[in-house]
Amino acid sequence: METWKESQLKQLTFAKGIDTAYPILLRFAENLGFNFFAISVTSPRQVTKTNALQINNYPTQWNEQYEQLHYSEVDPVIAHCNHSMMPVIWNEALFSNAPRLWQGLQEQGLQHGWSQSFHHEASGFCSILSLARKHCPISPLELYEHFGYIFYAASHLSELFARTLPMAAKTRQPHLSSRELEILQLSAGGKTAYEISKILSLSERTVNYHVQNVIEKLNVCNKISAVIAAARAGII
Repeated sequence: METWKESQLKQLTFAKGIDTAYPILLRFAENLGFNFFAISVTSPRQVTKTNALQINNYPTQWNEQYEQLHYSEVDPVIAHCNHSMMPVIWNEALFSNAPRLWQGLQEQGLQHGWSQSFHHEASGFCSILSLARKHCPISPLELYEHFGYIFYAASHLSELFARTLPMAAKTRQPHLSSRELEILQLSAGGKTAYEISKILSLSERTVNYHVQNVIEKLNVCNKISAVIAAARAGII
């Protein structure tokens, strides 16, 4: 992982609010070569799909047009993200049933984009991260390289938003030892077991032992899932 990615991942992991998370994600999107970045939270379980949160750096004219013409009701990106956590690439075929929306995106410089969602089970909300730019289609390799970070960002955003809800469900958090927390935080920063063993002056076997304990305590299947689960629970 490049140094700047590792640094921004660590900053995002410790962001305690959406107001601090958004600038971090915007810088990340810009570093990846995107002109625009948006975060939104929708409520798929409600009969009327409403946006509980929407922050972006899209052109003001486009935001006004999108709202005035009620594009959210026909937006295929929202429809996809409300039902799937697979990434979706913006293209003309995707917007075949909403040609005016597609044309508007092209006119406003939002030609090439992709969106990633995360469904927060406890609150029922769906967070969506979208990156867009004026030039160059998004290649499968580019999507593959950045998918993990964006998926993690979407999950962390969901948890941050859920914490703002007055009736947010409070789940009992598993107890992690100080050493387990230390290793989990380093893992969140992209460090391998070998690198962590050198930093903490432990054997790699001991590091893996602690990682396995964390995985079991958080009831997940691997280290990446443990980092995501810990961030969602506010443990790290």
